[in-house]
Amino acid sequence: MRDTIAIVLAGGVGSRLNMLVKHRAKPAVPFGGIYRIIDFALSNAMNSGINRVAVLTQYKPLSLMRHIGSGAAWDFTGRTRGIEILPPRTGEKDSDWYKGTADAVRQNLDFIQEHESKNVLILSGDHVYYMDYKDMVKNHRKSGAKVTVAMMPMPWEQTSQFGIGIIDDSNRVIDWEEKPKTARSNLASMGIYVFDTDYLVSSLQATKDEDFGHHILPMTMKDKELNCYRFNGYWRDVGTVQSFFESNMDILDPSKGLNPQAWGTCTNVEYRAPFDRAPANILSGSDVTNSSIARGCVIKGIVENSILSPGVVVEKGARVSNSILMHDVYVNSGTIINNTIIDKKVIIGKNCNIGKGDKSIINSRYPKHLNTGLTMIGKGAVVTDNKNIGTNVVVMPYVGENDWLDIMELNDGMTLGFTE
Repeated sequence: MRDTIAIVLAGGVGSRLNMLVKHRAKPAVPFGGIYRIIDFALSNAMNSGINRVAVLTQYKPLSLMRHIGSGAAWDFTGRTRGIEILPPRTGEKDSDWYKGTADAVRQNLDFIQEHESKNVLILSGDHVYYMDYKDMVKNHRKSGAKVTVAMMPMPWEQTSQFGIGIIDDSNRVIDWEEKPKTARSNLASMGIYVFDTDYLVSSLQATKDEDFGHHILPMTMKDKELNCYRFNGYWRDVGTVQSFFESNMDILDPSKGLNPQAWGTCTNVEYRAPFDRAPANILSGSDVTNSSIARGCVIKGIVENSILSPGVVVEKGARVSNSILMHDVYVNSGTIINNTIIDKKVIIGKNCNIGKGDKSIINSRYPKHLNTGLTMIGKGAVVTDNKNIGTNVVVMPYVGENDWLDIMELNDGMTLGFTE
């Protein structure tokens, strides 16, 4: 794999994750207690023997850049190994911002041309999966095609969310539908591509097309140069609140096949030292069932079927069920939390009841984001004592005590706090 370089697309807004991306890029969103979403693509590259990686950033990149750091967490340091963070070329003539996936790579062709390679691997930084890219590159070279796209079967009801390929008996893609309303195949693109380097460079130089899925792949298909690599392992696009929640919960179900530790998934243990904490302290009288409890957590109450990041405290008499609590969340006594995603450094007061209500009442401000019964509480928010918060509710980041004056209850489908 020394003659293959990787480019990780990590600049998307990811707005469907709602308050989780108000202050960070989607690939930097915490996942599974101790990871961030981008860790999966970077770890796959590391475990596949790729030596050179570029990460293309754009939207609110600060925490992502700090997390990647020097790349040492994934062994991307040394004379022959390295990782580069490439923001948009602001101030240039054509555009200050990436217009699409293909445009992002076009603006960084100098990285490709500076590092001699036979193939370029294009990855998305916002998917959860394990893949040995060596097998995909080997398949690509054997096929003789100029481009290979990784694809896997999806439930038919989800095909409208993906690029869909129709293939022939030799695994050549003979037709392409980008997010079709009515699909003719359920083979979905995973957003992972292998290009012959010369073909990628010449294609991007010959056109101003902005997107791989909408423009470059259909053009390649017409030239009969688009190969399909079938993938059968675990892969999840965590682009919606529901899919993000479900993928986290998959960690707690061995039958789902999501096992970051077994995959050799690495994270940056030095950035803000998430592991520089005491072991989790599960005190006498508490009850923890089918949950992932990270270092630094203190559990005095009940935790069931939940994922807790480092530093979470659950006081005596509190219950956390079917929920995701990120770093340093504090849950006071008497509080019940169910089906809720809580971002970092949130304080929940005493005797609150969160996540109970009528799931059919969708969020009035974000109907496309919160419509399955989940509730979200943003980073740094405070929920004062004795509050009832229903389902499909959003409490925005940094909501403070004063925001709760005269409010005792957030009914199903409501939003509290500024949205900008």
